[in-house]
Amino acid sequence: MPAPAKKPAITPIPVQLSASEFKALIVPHLSMPKRGPKCQRGYHRLFNLIVWVLYTGIPWTCLPVPQDRDGSPAIHDTTVDKVCARWSHDSSLAHAFIASVGHLSDQHQLELGVLHGDGTTTVAKKGGHGIGDSGDKHQKGENVIAMTDNNGYVLSPLPVAPANEAAMIRLPDGLRALKRVAKMTGLVLEGSYVNLDGGFDSKHNRQAIFNAGMIPNIPENPRNRQTTKRGRKRLFNDALHALRDRVERTFAWEDKCKRLRLRFERIQQRHDRMKLMAYTLINLRRFCGT
Repeated sequence: MPAPAKKPAITPIPVQLSASEFKALIVPHLSMPKRGPKCQRGYHRLFNLIVWVLYTGIPWTCLPVPQDRDGSPAIHDTTVDKVCARWSHDSSLAHAFIASVGHLSDQHQLELGVLHGDGTTTVAKKGGHGIGDSGDKHQKGENVIAMTDNNGYVLSPLPVAPANEAAMIRLPDGLRALKRVAKMTGLVLEGSYVNLDGGFDSKHNRQAIFNAGMIPNIPENPRNRQTTKRGRKRLFNDALHALRDRVERTFAWEDKCKRLRLRFERIQQRHDRMKLMAYTLINLRRFCGT
């Protein structure tokens, strides 16, 4: 008798959704045309083609579109591209991401006692809107800070900015975005620890986290200081800070989507919505087949 197949240690990110999963989790948040012709092959197949571009990184012209009996394409690649652009510009993908956070909250899958945040930079070698030159990496691109719970689910991608802007000065805006998502999904963040690295260490950021009802857990950044800084030591829990590898694991899941490793979209909003789609799939991975 053959041995039973081993279950994976971590639920993988789905690269396609079944018709029932798409109808239950995604369709209520997408805009559909009220007039004109509808997609005859169904938006379920069309959405999976967009996910396939996100996961493999292939150009739109190389999509494996279904074919008719005579061998002609049943869905043209430009149709898939246009629908993806429409869902990006009318915030349908953003609504689907926020709904995924709410679904996790309803299913009691979130661990909000400790939140983790960190930044990741996407290189844009062909240029585009909203990019800057990163001095330490000598590359042009954009930077986004993602905030996750203790299980690695993405709660809020904080505002995107050019790579030459320091993430430290954008944290207050990101906290407001996190509170906005929490208000829309009913999350209770009061009393949660916010784990950040030393690059976010500043009096202004600590005060902003306290004002948001949360507790900062940030190691002090010496900044080439020759003597010990005077005054009371900052609140810091080394055991909680050791859990920050969970946000790095989330970034590793994001890197599986090859379309996000390099930015090909010149329009910033298109690339940002592709990131939201990846974060939505990360949040829904436990509720979808692989």
